[in-house]
Amino acid sequence: MTRRQKRFSFIVGGLVALGIAAALVLNAFESNLVFFFSPTDVAAGNVPEHSVFRVGGLVERNSMTREEDGLTVHFMVTDLSQRLEIQYTGILPDMFAEGQGVVVQGRMGEGGTFVASSVLAKHDETYMPPEVADALAKGAKIGPHESLVVD
Repeated sequence: MTRRQKRFSFIVGGLVALGIAAALVLNAFESNLVFFFSPTDVAAGNVPEHSVFRVGGLVERNSMTREEDGLTVHFMVTDLSQRLEIQYTGILPDMFAEGQGVVVQGRMGEGGTFVASSVLAKHDETYMPPEVADALAKGAKIGPHESLVVD
């Protein structure tokens, strides 16, 4: 094998290794990517089937019920346009409350119920995740900086 052929083989081998490494990194990135949707998006069927995603909105007042096991909770999340039933088994965050903003992560279950694997509640009375504020503004048909009051 000539010197030129060895150099060419080395370059081709390097490019193949780089391509394989890039494919593995992109595959890992895609499998860990979690998208955010509003209850309106879920109702319209614009969510990935059998994939983990996030849903955010306000927890409807008087919608929370607990099962007898004490850990499984059902509640409704709304973007003021549509509502979605959420089922979560576990300990809720201290800041979780009805009428407050929440983001839940999980996947769609049987009967149109969203089965959450984690619940993220806002951490104080002035902060709301931007995605939730935008979804609520779209659902309520108001400006993004106007006040949102849910009774």
